[in-house]
Amino acid sequence: MYNVGDHVVYPMHGAGVIVAIEEKEVLGEKQKYYIMALPIGDMKVMIPMNSVNELGLRQVIGDEDVRRVYNILQGEKTAMSTNWNRRYRANMEKIKSGDIFEVAEVVRNLTIRENDKGLSTGEKKMLDTARQILISELVIAQDSTEEEIVKVISGFFQE
Repeated sequence: MYNVGDHVVYPMHGAGVIVAIEEKEVLGEKQKYYIMALPIGDMKVMIPMNSVNELGLRQVIGDEDVRRVYNILQGEKTAMSTNWNRRYRANMEKIKSGDIFEVAEVVRNLTIRENDKGLSTGEKKMLDTARQILISELVIAQDSTEEEIVKVISGFFQE
């Protein structure tokens, strides 16, 4: 159970703050929803309270996990399928998992691949999505700005 003001992560959307808990009637059924504000993209999301576990809603990471994310980003590229389709599916599963460490791996591997060989349009979009999810959580976890986090992450991939 989360409260108004809690910082949470919603897989595939990123990190944000629960700004309200409201009861709404959707398709003739009354339900309580968390109203979550996402700072990046200035979006609000309604999350059914009774589906929180299935949806993978979780707390934002702490300082120790932030360091682990930065270590992953600075690490070596891990093996990825040479088959575009398999690589895309594997990376999408990692992003959907909501696991920040898996998202960091996707950002690292696709950024390295982009610098080495370039990416297809689909993989560029995937990298942008993964990067936005990662940045949104790091902004909240470090009480920072999007610009500062982008600068730190970009520094890891300078030649």
